[in-house]
Amino acid sequence: MACTPSRLRIAFKLAASILSGLGLMGLVGRIAEAAPGKGRQGQQETAVATRPSTTPVMAIVSLNQQRVTIYDAEGPILQAPVSTGQTGYETPAGIYSVLEKQVEHYSNLYDDASMPFMQRLTWSGIALHAGVLPGRPASHGCIRMPMGFAERLFERTKLGMRVIIVRDDISPAPFAHPALFKPLPPDAPPAASAGVGLGATSAGADALGPGKGAARLVDTALATAPAVPPAPRLSVRAVAAMKAAAAAGAAARAEEARIAARGATIEAARATKASRRAEAAKTRAELQLRQAERQAGQAGGTERAGPAAERAQQAKAAAQAALAAASAQLERAKAEMQPKVDLALELRQKAKEAQEASAAAQDEAKEAARKLSPVSVFISRAAQRLYVRQAREPLFDAAVTIADPDRPLGTYVFTALAYTNGQAELRWTAVSMYGSGGGARARAGRPSDAHGHAGAGPADLAGAKLALDRIAIPQEAQERIAEVMAPGSSLIVSDESLSRETGKATEFIVLMSNEPQGGIKIRRRSPEAGLRYQRPAYGGSPFGWGSSRAFWWW
Repeated sequence: MACTPSRLRIAFKLAASILSGLGLMGLVGRIAEAAPGKGRQGQQETAVATRPSTTPVMAIVSLNQQRVTIYDAEGPILQAPVSTGQTGYETPAGIYSVLEKQVEHYSNLYDDASMPFMQRLTWSGIALHAGVLPGRPASHGCIRMPMGFAERLFERTKLGMRVIIVRDDISPAPFAHPALFKPLPPDAPPAASAGVGLGATSAGADALGPGKGAARLVDTALATAPAVPPAPRLSVRAVAAMKAAAAAGAAARAEEARIAARGATIEAARATKASRRAEAAKTRAELQLRQAERQAGQAGGTERAGPAAERAQQAKAAAQAALAAASAQLERAKAEMQPKVDLALELRQKAKEAQEASAAAQDEAKEAARKLSPVSVFISRAAQRLYVRQAREPLFDAAVTIADPDRPLGTYVFTALAYTNGQAELRWTAVSMYGSGGGARARAGRPSDAHGHAGAGPADLAGAKLALDRIAIPQEAQERIAEVMAPGSSLIVSDESLSRETGKATEFIVLMSNEPQGGIKIRRRSPEAGLRYQRPAYGGSPFGWGSSRAFWWW
């Protein structure tokens, strides 16, 4: 059975109570360090923003300051102390994103250790999660956070949230540059043709002739399905809007065709029933005629045949007339039934085709909606290439030209936060992996936080501008990116190549080659992204009570 957050906290308190009763105060003290909302020495997570906050778009982890700051589209919203990788198991500085979330997770590398509120950053095992905070780097590469903070953050984040791990804390800054991608204009899709509704007017249907009006209207409705007009470049927003409109129209036409087929089937059933009644009446008339003929034959063979024979002949004549009338009625019923049956079969086939067309249109609309997902663009000076991913899957790559390619660019993350100028442009922020000047001299002038740590330094906007000035992207690549560019998308520019951690079901992962990477080197990446270890349900306590398992030593 999975442990809910409340069950985890209850079990946590119970463990502390038991251990305290046994006199194991040292271990209780270590457990208390992981209590909700607290790190070592009373360190608390803090709400940075007093304004209403929205969905987090970025987390910046500072290795030197041992803290994480969460940002939404308007700025910082939360901050908390962390514990990153100890010496030999260092958390690698670099650029990541959240790949997977699990409320209850257990390490498959370190003695099945519990990792509550895990948010995976690499498939090889680097993650954000709740854990012990001793006030220094102490993990095996993961980023431990206070329990309460980890739970609240887990509830608010979405897959794909950018996580940037830097040496010295750096804050995002508003940024504009002509080279930053612009979305295509929000093309207004053409109004879907209303077509001719099957129930528009009964007079219009009747004017086409009995049994033909509904069929003609179905043909007209199916023939007037709105088609996506050809266009040299359409934004994914426009395509998605048109596909959604087409799907809605197809669903409406399928419903109209279903209703028409149902009505025609009812009419055909009534006509068939009338035909069967006429056929039964003819059968009865034939039986009565045969009886009348026998009676007439018997009456004509007796000595007193006069009046009886005459009556028998009259009954025979009446039976013959009744049979003739029943036969005529049957012919009329069959003549009326057959077109209605044919129409019902035709409309049922058309309803089937309309339903299939609607299902196909729904699938296209879903695919178009999927393409509204934010995209990530990575430009590598080392590879001299541009790579594009969407929804953690590669779209395309292309060569780029970088002026003075042997001179470093730096590493920058540009994030599109919102539409501006009537959705014709985007509002961007920039984060640099290293601040202007860098090092102790740059940190010296920063204000300190409540724990004596230097505050976040400004992003190197001048360096970001110079980096973008040197990059020339092919026009075709720019146009393809513009088609899918939307808020939440990002551009990463770096001297580095893509990390080997980038692969199936990941965003771009970029590691700083000049920083310690012990936390990555000790891990073996699964090419199938399959490190999703699940603890057996019968495994007992998530804390490993009664076993040799260590408590949160990852």
